[in-house]
This record gives sequence, C-alpha cells and structure tokens, in this order.
Amino acid sequence: MVTAFILMIVQRDKVNEVAKTLADMKGVSEVYSLAGKYDLLAVARVQENESLAELVTHHMLKVEGIIKSETLVAFRVYSKYDLERMFSIGT
Repeated sequence: MVTAFILMIVQRDKVNEVAKTLADMKGVSEVYSLAGKYDLLAVARVQENESLAELVTHHMLKVEGIIKSETLVAFRVYSKYDLERMFSIGT
C-alpha cells in the first residue's frame, strides 16, 4: 500500500468544489481544508506507485482550480494504535 499526501494551492472561489471533486476520486481516502500556505490536503491510498502517478498526473491534473500541488510519499506510519498493538504482543 502506498500512502501519499498531496498539498494544494487552489483558487479561493473553487476550494469547496475542488475538495468535493477530489473526495470522489478513486484512491483518495480523505480531503482536508487547511489554514496556512496550502488550501487543501488530499490523502491518497493506492496499491502501487503507478496508481499514484496515474491519480496525480492524469486525474488531479484535470481538476480545474488547482494552481499548484506538492506530493509527499509516506515511507512508514507511526501511530498510537500501531504502537499499542506492537507492544501488546506477547503480554
């Protein structure tokens, strides 16, 4: 499983429309509106890098209103849930 975080700068009058469009895309699990440098964050969870490339460079590229994006690929997840599960093994 490949997880990526796509940060976007979006035209101000299109933030809600873009967010809804992204949320409906296959491979996008969540979309967050943000305060700060970026307007939206999309969380993508796909099976392989090729699927991520397809999502970002073909599907997201066609969404009107996205001015700029930056994609961050996650290597590993660290979460309270995972850490608790790991330390409870054998106890």
